[in-house]
Amino acid sequence: MSSDATDPVTLGHRIRHHRLERGLTLDDLGTRVGLAGSQLSLIENGKREPRLSQLGELAQALDVSLATLLDSAPPSPRAALEIELDRAQRSALYSSLALPRVKPTKGMADDALTALVGLHRELQRRASDAIATPEEARRANTELRAWMRARNNYLPDIDALAEKQIKAAGHSVGAVTHRTVSIMAERLGFQLIYVNDLPHSTRSVTDLANGRIYLPPASIPGGHGLRAMALQAMAHRLLDHERPASYAEFLQQRLEINYFSAACLMPRTAAVEFLAKAKKDRNLAVEDFRDAFGVTHEAAALRMTNLATSTLDMPLHFLRVDEDGAIAKAYENDGLPLPTDVTGAVEGQILCRRWSARAAFDRTNRTTELYQYTDTPAGTFWCATQTGTTSDGEFSISVGVPFAQAKWFRGRETTARAVSTCPDPSCCKTPRPEQAERWADQAWPSARLHAHVLSPLPSGTFPGVDDAEVYAFLERHEGE
Repeated sequence: MSSDATDPVTLGHRIRHHRLERGLTLDDLGTRVGLAGSQLSLIENGKREPRLSQLGELAQALDVSLATLLDSAPPSPRAALEIELDRAQRSALYSSLALPRVKPTKGMADDALTALVGLHRELQRRASDAIATPEEARRANTELRAWMRARNNYLPDIDALAEKQIKAAGHSVGAVTHRTVSIMAERLGFQLIYVNDLPHSTRSVTDLANGRIYLPPASIPGGHGLRAMALQAMAHRLLDHERPASYAEFLQQRLEINYFSAACLMPRTAAVEFLAKAKKDRNLAVEDFRDAFGVTHEAAALRMTNLATSTLDMPLHFLRVDEDGAIAKAYENDGLPLPTDVTGAVEGQILCRRWSARAAFDRTNRTTELYQYTDTPAGTFWCATQTGTTSDGEFSISVGVPFAQAKWFRGRETTARAVSTCPDPSCCKTPRPEQAERWADQAWPSARLHAHVLSPLPSGTFPGVDDAEVYAFLERHEGE
C-alpha cells in the first residue's frame, strides 16, 4: 500500500465514483453499510476517515476489492482535477491570500475546473520562483555591476543633485554634519527621529503620511552611519523612486541611494579638488580622503572609484573581501583578473591568497594600510589594503591600480611583492604534490555551512523587508 493510499480526499472520491457508477444514492449505500447518508457524505468529501471495518463493508457493498478503494490514483480525470483543487485550496500559500474556497459542483464544467486548477498551478510556480530570489538577485547584481563598469562607476546626474542639495542646506567646506543632514530633511518636509525599536529587516523607515524618517540611535556595525542612512532615505524621494517591481529594480534603487549618500558626504567639487591635489603631490591615499570627509574607509574607497577615472584619468579597482577570502564587493576597470562563476558574478568567489586583500589578514600590525605589488597573468598591480572588523567577522578593503599608475600613490615605494598565477589551481587552490601524497586519505575536514545558503530572502513589498513588522512599528509611533 502506497503512502498516499489513505489520503482521505482521494479515498472519498473513489467511494463516490464507484457509488455513482452503480446508481446508488448516499442513503442507499449508507443503508447497506449501516451509515447515515450525512456520515457517508463527510467520508466522500474527505472530511472524515472511515474505520478499516467500514472500508471492508463499503468495498463489499460497491462490489470492488479493498485494494481498489485504497488505490492512490484518482478514479477519473475529473476527480483528479477536483482532488488537486482541494489540495491547492488547503495549502498555506492559498490560505495566505484570505480568499474563499471554491467547491466543485456537479454543474461546474470541466473547462472551468481545469482553469481553476491551472491558476493554482501558476500561483505555485510563481511562489517557487520567488524562493529562488537569491539566484535572481545574483544575476541582477552581475548585470548591474557590468552596467556601472561601462560608466566607470560614475553617475554625474546624481552627483549634481547631491551637490545642489548640500549647498542648499548651507554646507560649504569640511565634513558634512548631522545638522546639515537634518536641514536637508527639513527642506524635504521630513523630521529625523531616532528610535530603539526599528524592524530588524530595515535600515530606516520613512513615514510618508506624517513626514518622519525613523533611524536607529547609533551607527550600525559595518560603517552605515546615521548621516548615510538618513541621506539614503531622502534619496528615495529625491530620485522619485516607486515600489520596485523586481530584484533588478530594487538593486538599482539601492545603488542609487548609496551613491547619493556618498556624493553628499563627499561632494564632487570638494572631493575632486582634494584628490587632484593629492595626485599632483603624488600622495594619494584612501586614509587621507577618509579622514578629510569624516567617513568610513570603505565609503572613501568606493567614492574614489566614482571619481578617479572620470576626473583623474585613472583606471583602478576596489575590493571588499571577507576573512575567509570570499569577495563581498568588487569593481574594476583596470583589467584586474577577478575570479567569476559561470554567470560572470564575482560575489562569493574566493580571491587568490597571494593578493594583498587576503595577505593583510596575516599581519600583526593592522593600524596602517598594507601596500603590495602583485604580478598576475594580466600584469602587475599595486594595492593598498586596510582591514576592519564587524560582528560578522573581519574584512579587508583594497584600492589598487595598474603598475604604471602606482606613481601617484603613497606607498608606491613598498618592496612587498607577490606572484599570483590564478586561475591556475596550482597557485593557491591545490596542495603541493608532497602534501597531497602525505595527507591523502588521512584528513577529513568538516565543512562549515553558511545558513544563508538555505534561507532565501523573504518576499514582501520590498525584497527582504517584513511588511507586517514595519506597519506595526508605524502604528506604535503614530501618535508621537
